[in-house]
Amino acid sequence: MNSRIRRRILLAASALATTAVTGALPLAARAQAPHKPKVALVMKSLANEFFLTMETGAKDYQKHNADQFDLITNGIKNETDTAAQIQIVEQMIVSKVDAIVLAPADSKALVPVVKKAVDAGIIVVNIDNKLDADVLKSKDLNVPFVGPDNRKGARLVGDYLAKRLKSGDQVGIVEGVSTTTNAQQRTAGFKDAMDAVGAKIVSTQSGEWEIDKGNAVASAMLNEYPDIKALLCGNDNMAIGAVSAVRAAGKQGKVYVVGYDNIAAIKPMLKDGRVLATADQYAAKQAVFGIDTALKAIKEHKKQSELSGIVETPVVLVTK
Repeated sequence: MNSRIRRRILLAASALATTAVTGALPLAARAQAPHKPKVALVMKSLANEFFLTMETGAKDYQKHNADQFDLITNGIKNETDTAAQIQIVEQMIVSKVDAIVLAPADSKALVPVVKKAVDAGIIVVNIDNKLDADVLKSKDLNVPFVGPDNRKGARLVGDYLAKRLKSGDQVGIVEGVSTTTNAQQRTAGFKDAMDAVGAKIVSTQSGEWEIDKGNAVASAMLNEYPDIKALLCGNDNMAIGAVSAVRAAGKQGKVYVVGYDNIAAIKPMLKDGRVLATADQYAAKQAVFGIDTALKAIKEHKKQSELSGIVETPVVLVTK
């Protein structure tokens, strides 16, 4: 074999080896690389400090686990804008996320779009506000709930207030959005505590989780029932509104106000007594627990129907 032919053979062999190393191996490596899940956290109103805290906690968690999953966060402007939240979920379905962690604005209205997500092969985990069990059953859906026992949390707050009340005292309940399970459960917990002490619940009205609406409802109650002794609010936003109503009515120190959530804005009011008590349900941790539940399901290749029912998260009484 002459030197020219030998040189051509060596060059050809070298080119094949280079192709094998630089082409085929990286392609094989890419084929074997694990898929990094994309998780969507869909919340209620980001005007509510509670959900801002939840979003911050989720983003911090993803930042420290960036190699494990990607995160998209979304929220609506108003607590009652159910249509906007449904649209966000639909956008996440189109985006082909691997999981949706959802704090629904309405316990019933979000179920159809949740079914659409599940049918698209997306894992859905419910946090904060529990989806309606009967509607889920009617759609043959199993959606795990990650969150606190809202009735128990509200009972803790109500029992603390009850120590300052006597049988026959008039109280009002400023409820969250009435179609949400967490609002219903908190109202039930407040009623449990008031019934135990013999207090008279003269009015229960929705403040829609918002400061201004909570203020308007509390003002109306104070006007209609001048002897009212306490306002039990389903979240701290509404409690802030109630505090303003109490001040405007000239009844500071005469009407107790309690809330739920332990947002930063309520802490000075707890300190100076304008708010008697609230409950901390650890907003940031709720989102993280929900994300972990979704990631575990993805890692274990579980179907939605195979996921476990309830992961109860902590809720504690917070006072001065």
